[in-house]
Amino acid sequence: MKTRTLGRTRLKVSEIGFGAWAVGGNAHGNSYGPTDDAESVAAVRRAIDMGVNFFDTADVYGWGHSEEILGEALSGRRHGLHIATKVGGDFYHGGVRMNFDPGYIAFALERSLKRLRTDHVDVYQLHNPPAEMMSDPATYEVLEALKAEHQIDHYGVSVHEPSEAALCLGAGSPEVLQIPFSLFRQEWIDETFDAARKANVGIIAREPLGNGFLTGTIRPDARFPPGDIRHHWPPAMVAGRVAAAKGLSFLAQPDRTMAQAALRFVLAYPEVSVTIPGAKTVTQAEENAAASDAPPLSKDDVERARRLYAKDFGM
Repeated sequence: MKTRTLGRTRLKVSEIGFGAWAVGGNAHGNSYGPTDDAESVAAVRRAIDMGVNFFDTADVYGWGHSEEILGEALSGRRHGLHIATKVGGDFYHGGVRMNFDPGYIAFALERSLKRLRTDHVDVYQLHNPPAEMMSDPATYEVLEALKAEHQIDHYGVSVHEPSEAALCLGAGSPEVLQIPFSLFRQEWIDETFDAARKANVGIIAREPLGNGFLTGTIRPDARFPPGDIRHHWPPAMVAGRVAAAKGLSFLAQPDRTMAQAALRFVLAYPEVSVTIPGAKTVTQAEENAAASDAPPLSKDDVERARRLYAKDFGM
C-alpha cells in the first residue's frame, strides 16, 4: 500500500482509505442497502491487513452505527491508524436537522469518541455546512478549541461543489477538504486542485466509484431497496450512469478491474491525498485496497476519460 501526505496535516495516509458510509446500514435510510455487521467488521479488519490506515465515517451514518462498527473493528488496533469523522447532521433530537452550533459540535464529538472507542479523532470535518459558514473564519473557532484540547488533531470540511471548496480555501482555516471526485465528477481538476495545492490543503476524494456504478457491475434496469440512496433514482438516471460507465470500460484490463481503474483515475492526480471507496464485504475491501498496486492509467487513458467527460459521455 502506497502512502501520501494529507496536506499540511503531515499525516502519512494510505492512498486507498476505507469509506464507512455503507457499513452504517440502511435502518435509517441514506445508505447503500442492507449490511451484515460481522461482515462489515471483517471488511474493516481485512483492509487494515492490506495496509489501509485511513478510515472515514460520519456520526449520521446509520445514526452512529457506522462509528460503532469502526470502533469495534479498530479496537486494539488503533495505533498507526487515522480516523476521520464528520459532524453537522443532528439526529439526537428527533429526525435529522443540520446543526453547527459550537455547543452541539462539542457534544457530538463526545458521543462520536465513545462510539469509536478512542480519545481523539485524527480529522474532524464539518459535514456539508451552509455556504455562508464556509467563508467565515469564526466557523472554525470551535474546531481550533477542540484541537487545543487534543480531542481532534486536525479538521476540515466536506463539500459538494467547487464553489464551496473555494469559500473554504478563502477562509484559510480548513486543513482538509473532502470532495466527491471521480470519473463522473471531474470538474474539481480545473476548478479546485490548483488552489488546494497552493494552500497545502489535503484532498479526501469520496465516492470515487460513482455510487457503485463505476464498478461496472450494475445493470441498466437495476432497482435498489428502500434505505438505499439510489432507491428513488429515476430509471433513466440509473440507465444513464450504467451507459456512462460502459463507455469507460476500456480502462479495465486483465490486471486491473473497472473499480480499480476508477480508483487509479482519482489517484492519477497528486493533489488527492487519499480516496475512500466504500466496502460492505471482505471481497470489496480487498479489491479496493489492491488498487494501490494495480497498474496506473496511461496518459492516453486519462486524456480519453477527460474527453468523454467533457462530452457528457455522449449523452
